Amino acid sequence: MLLDAYAVADTGISVAIRDQEKRRKARLACRKGCYSCCEHQRDIPLYPHELVGIYWYVSEKLSPPVLEALRRQLAAHTPDSPCPFLIEGSCSIHPLRPIGCRQFNVFTTPCAKGEDPYHTRRDDVLTPIQDYTDRAFAAILPFYDLKKELETGKAIRLIRSQIMNLQTFDWNRLVAIIENPVSPKVE
Repeated sequence: MLLDAYAVADTGISVAIRDQEKRRKARLACRKGCYSCCEHQRDIPLYPHELVGIYWYVSEKLSPPVLEALRRQLAAHTPDSPCPFLIEGSCSIHPLRPIGCRQFNVFTTPCAKGEDPYHTRRDDVLTPIQDYTDRAFAAILPFYDLKKELETGKAIRLIRSQIMNLQTFDWNRLVAIIENPVSPKVE
């Protein structure tokens, strides 16, 4: 479900980038290997369904050395720290990074050290296409056990009301899972 939702969101982001590059006649400044936003953003939206995906990915997919580095970072994380998932200049959860991270793209010039372009040059920050974001949220409605009879718009608003901030989230529960993984029962 989450991967389907991210596929919809990623399609919308690609369309929005293409449209804005044509309209602005400016290229996307974000490039592979840039992690400025991971170091300086303080308002990173996170939703419960993404949190579950992150917990799964961390506990099932990360290699032991990355997992140990992540455990240390999560344990020491404060709201003023870089994103706790940034390890050696790379996103350790990149395939399951939150939709807010996926949607944060900057045009014209790369971010200056310490710059939050959302506040310094808002016009250079991608505005996602709302329809794709709503369709991505609609794809995960079953996660929230929302009844099909509930109007989709109301359901999406309900999901949006569950927003958290990745930077201020208490990651100690994930640290505990890393330190004491649950073994599957063998019968």
